[in-house]
Amino acid sequence: MWLRSLGAPFAAAIMAVAFGAGAHGQEQKTLDAGDVADGMRLYQQKANCQACHGWAGDGHKTDNQMPDGANLRETKLSRAALILAIKCGMLNSQMPAFDKFAYSDRRCYGKTQADLKSYPTRMPDPPATLQQREIELVADFLIAKIVGKGPMNHAKCVEFWGSEKDVCKDLPK
Repeated sequence: MWLRSLGAPFAAAIMAVAFGAGAHGQEQKTLDAGDVADGMRLYQQKANCQACHGWAGDGHKTDNQMPDGANLRETKLSRAALILAIKCGMLNSQMPAFDKFAYSDRRCYGKTQADLKSYPTRMPDPPATLQQREIELVADFLIAKIVGKGPMNHAKCVEFWGSEKDVCKDLPK
């Protein structure tokens, strides 16, 4: 089994993501509007997720020098899987780990910083590290405003921002 070769913690994380319910079927808690707004600010500013994933989370990045981010509007990841991806990054990819100690004590996928050197793609440093609560706020924002919402259009853009914005004007109605 190829999962055994990855180690138990990593295999367990893969299984949880693969077999966990999608963002729509699980963890349907009522999200506080203030928490969603805080998560949006973290996404846009401190973590600067929009540099790779775009302001709408659709992979249309805002910084051409940054790697291409996944289209989060089409992802099926659950809240728990989003938290894991933000906290630990994605192995062998350009998605950084936002937990300052992610690879110092094997808390992420059972790996250390030394283990990451064996992957051909180097995981970059994040623009800033996030506390666990901040990671959860970003995940809640993604669930509320981005994950599973489909392609961005004018109506979704206005709902996303809470009012008409210049960026919405050129989107299909």
